Amino acid sequence: MPDSLTRESTTTSVVLLATTPACRLSSGDGTLLDRLHDQLATLSVREVMVVSAGGGLGADLRGVAKIARTTTGAVVVLPADLVAHTEALALLLEHPARGTGALVAHDASASPMRPPVRVEGGRIVAAGSSFHLVPEANATFRGVLQAGEADLGSLADVAEELAELADAGRLGPVTPVEAVDLLLVGLVRSGVAVRAAGLGSLHADRVTGQNAADAAVVKLAEVDEARVKLDTSVKQDDGFFATFFVSTWTRHLVKPAVRLKLAPNTVTGISAGLALLAAVWFSAGTEAGRLAGAVLVYLSFALDCLDGQLARYTRTFSPIGAWADGMSDRLKEYAVYIGLAFGFGGTDIWYLAVAAMIAQVVRHAIDYTYEAAVADAARIGAMWGRPARSLLESHDATRSPGGVLKFAQRLERDTIARWLKKIIVLPIGERMALIAVTAAVWNARVTFLSLLCWGGVAALYQLAGRIARSAR
Repeated sequence: MPDSLTRESTTTSVVLLATTPACRLSSGDGTLLDRLHDQLATLSVREVMVVSAGGGLGADLRGVAKIARTTTGAVVVLPADLVAHTEALALLLEHPARGTGALVAHDASASPMRPPVRVEGGRIVAAGSSFHLVPEANATFRGVLQAGEADLGSLADVAEELAELADAGRLGPVTPVEAVDLLLVGLVRSGVAVRAAGLGSLHADRVTGQNAADAAVVKLAEVDEARVKLDTSVKQDDGFFATFFVSTWTRHLVKPAVRLKLAPNTVTGISAGLALLAAVWFSAGTEAGRLAGAVLVYLSFALDCLDGQLARYTRTFSPIGAWADGMSDRLKEYAVYIGLAFGFGGTDIWYLAVAAMIAQVVRHAIDYTYEAAVADAARIGAMWGRPARSLLESHDATRSPGGVLKFAQRLERDTIARWLKKIIVLPIGERMALIAVTAAVWNARVTFLSLLCWGGVAALYQLAGRIARSAR
């Protein structure tokens, strides 16, 4: 029976697999198992269940299956021989979606304790073990696997199937060391969407001996974890303008905002207020009014970035906050359109303003309907849309992307091309910059025409990409 430590206020349960001798290695005043226990106590964990060695791989997997079938909320499975930064664990345990994901390092230096995986588009599409091979691997799994509540049934089914195959010796000489690796393989091959949580500069390594454990702990101390936490509060895949002209300085406001006890929703509200003031200045129709409005638009967008950074830093996520942030973006942008149209005057400008609004609505509809379709496919695709791959196939037969998608992924590896792709799609940062510059230097007519022309190109680019992905 597993030991457990309970904290009822959160929704994530952790299964610690203390099934290898390495988990009893010394670390500080205790063992590696004790160290992990202490780290988990600082995170949003409801219950920690320790599965001890004794029954072999099959028994360990059945223990995971039993827990998956009887618990609610997300379940994290990790080996107790893991030496990791607390922030590395938080990449999964503190993620607001509480969805299915795995901790990976984006390198291809696979080893018995670092099984290979292939990551495409932020998801793990192929995973390996000593029995399962991965063609074209581009990352390694680092031992921490989280199953979202919606995927607990799949986790239980996979664990039970693996237990039967392992007991029958049909997976080769696999051992209890590979329990979590096999679970990842099973989830991926069953069609579950597994998010790849990248380690970045953080560390997470499984160890086999005392020297390796000591070296891994020393390696952790070489990283400034507090700085990494601040760095990771900045959105990693943001647009060009947000990355280089806003986040470079708003990141320094995160800690002062924490000291002032500002909530992310409060910052969102201030951002909306600045945008409304910008609309008022634009409506004056004067050169000074357009310049003041442009500055306020920029500051409003800066605070829009800051509220997300503050939420990620403090991990104070909420559905209402995400909804308010998204709605605020739309309302701020359209309020600015109205202010610009009032300030320019005349009937014709309103046609352009309405056309710009409709263009943005259509673009957002393309994005959100596609994302909704992807989410639906993720929920039901394992049943009919994406046939499960057999766990008895040692070589993963998943095809690597071809054609347009393969070319796009090659471009993604090129820094200049990657930033050009981000600029082309005209994200909100680029839109706010376009509005501010054209309104301050020229007038509202130039602003709306620029939005329509660039927005049209962006819509066609996004539509072509959606079609290519869907066709695959």
